[in-house]
Amino acid sequence: MINLSPHTFHIPVMGIAYTIDTPIKVASFGITSAISIVEDNLIEVMRKVYYKQNNEPYIPITNQEKDHRAKRVTDYLNLVNRMVKDRMEELRKASMEKGSDLVKYFDMLPDASDLKKRYLQFLSTAEPEDKKILENELRNNIQPGAIEVNIMTKVDREVNDRKGNPIPDGSDALTALKGYAKSNLDNSAVIFSAGMNPRLYNYLENFREFDAYDWGKFRKRIIIKVSDFRSALIQGKYLAKKGLWVSEFRIESGLNCGGHAFATQGSLMGPILEEFKNRKKELQDSLYELYNKSIEALGLKRFEKPHPIKITAQGGIGTYEEDQFLQNYYQVDSTGWGTPFLLCPEATTVDEDTLMVLQNSKDKDVVLSGSSPLGVSFNYLKGTSSEKERLKRIIQGKPGSSCPEKYLVSNTEFTKKPICTASKKYQNLKLAQLKASQLPEAEYEKQKSEVLEKECLCVGLSNSAPIQHEEEFVKNLKAVTICPGPNIANFNRKVSLEEITGHIYGRKSIMNRSERPNMFAKELTLYVDHLKKQVLEHISPDPRTKKSYQKFCNNLLEGMEYYKNLLVENYLSNSDQFRKILLNSEEEIYRLKEQLV
Repeated sequence: MINLSPHTFHIPVMGIAYTIDTPIKVASFGITSAISIVEDNLIEVMRKVYYKQNNEPYIPITNQEKDHRAKRVTDYLNLVNRMVKDRMEELRKASMEKGSDLVKYFDMLPDASDLKKRYLQFLSTAEPEDKKILENELRNNIQPGAIEVNIMTKVDREVNDRKGNPIPDGSDALTALKGYAKSNLDNSAVIFSAGMNPRLYNYLENFREFDAYDWGKFRKRIIIKVSDFRSALIQGKYLAKKGLWVSEFRIESGLNCGGHAFATQGSLMGPILEEFKNRKKELQDSLYELYNKSIEALGLKRFEKPHPIKITAQGGIGTYEEDQFLQNYYQVDSTGWGTPFLLCPEATTVDEDTLMVLQNSKDKDVVLSGSSPLGVSFNYLKGTSSEKERLKRIIQGKPGSSCPEKYLVSNTEFTKKPICTASKKYQNLKLAQLKASQLPEAEYEKQKSEVLEKECLCVGLSNSAPIQHEEEFVKNLKAVTICPGPNIANFNRKVSLEEITGHIYGRKSIMNRSERPNMFAKELTLYVDHLKKQVLEHISPDPRTKKSYQKFCNNLLEGMEYYKNLLVENYLSNSDQFRKILLNSEEEIYRLKEQLV
């Protein structure tokens, strides 16, 4: 497999806007990052921004054009690709003097990389001829980070023509995929997140861009974000039967992450990673058998051995020690560092007001909320302009959003045509229904609160980039929502790209507190709190729900036994604190089990 980056970490997709232009900023330094391609109106804004910045003519792709969504995605990705390639050429010609971007490239590399070792050799070499040979070798061997795109599979609204008929292959996810497939990105990848979408996976068969052109070599790779081994096996086999190879499974913590949180039923990240480590060959061989039969049936070249599969991990990583443990013990191929990068303007695009809210955030400010109209738990930062606007509208008796983008429309409770649960229309109808239902006061207030909690994410998660670039996105709507993981409370200042890469590689910490719990311990406490909340909400759960909660408890207890064994072997950092968290969590779980008898 082609080595796509000299770094051992990647920057995952964050929100819609926060990494929308991250590859332009970091790919030329060898760092891999991902762009969300769900919001084509935002992409159109970014086309305008960067065509202007490049002094090139900007020709709008209006929403009146046929297939405008796919065209916007394709053109923006081509633009990003061209800018990264141009910057790489500039880098190769840059001076080897301190302060140049070329020197910055080498300084940021992990100390263990071969390229970094050659650079250090170059610095220590006195002989002019040898130095020149090394310099040429270094210039020729720099490579960009991969440009990845993310498609959230659940955001797949059906799009109709003027007569109200669904446009064939015209849904949001399908047209985003088409836009990526038709782009000139090579050695790149599409990430599918939020679960399996059969229609989207079936549509992949239309694009030969995802075929291997040699062993382990793809112009466009497939990455699937998963929460456990079973999900990886099911989705990998589904695609293998279509002659499509999954090059990477990206494991993310169910709760210790940013954005939408897909909680497992108490299965913890450590045991999940252990299963991937122990069963990786089984996964690879299972997919290979199905894949080779499928590509042969398609008349394509068989391969004598399975293509490589990368296993990567992300969610709550905060220290060099944790990063190294994931890579050395679990043998992951790369780690995803998301939330801390929100404080790095050289990498992400966050408007100044929201950046200040991030810097001042504490543990209590990041909550697992019901804010998302998708009905999925959502890690949400309190104190943003979006929250303030939502609460202000409620006080004024005007709850809900105007819903200009409509990507998350899905509810047909009151209307034939789907509407968004964060919209004014839905919230007014739902609140009227609740008022007439004569529920007990406590239940009425609970359900009312759940309705009013929904927030417009299409605009809120997109607004930051247009605000920062001084371009209008949606007229008169300036509110920003941001969704870091709980890890943000451990970082409290704006940092440079060199500082944050130095932190990842253990050169100098940028963390603001030393008492932070180990990432696995933090995830455990999040799961215990999540379960406690669920049990409390069901005062008298039915037998089926009770059985589900008992299984949740048992899975947590199994995970805790696993961590106890790692502590005995002195594998985990902050071990004394971890032991206390395990003890407290165990007591909490046994109390819950008693309630469920």
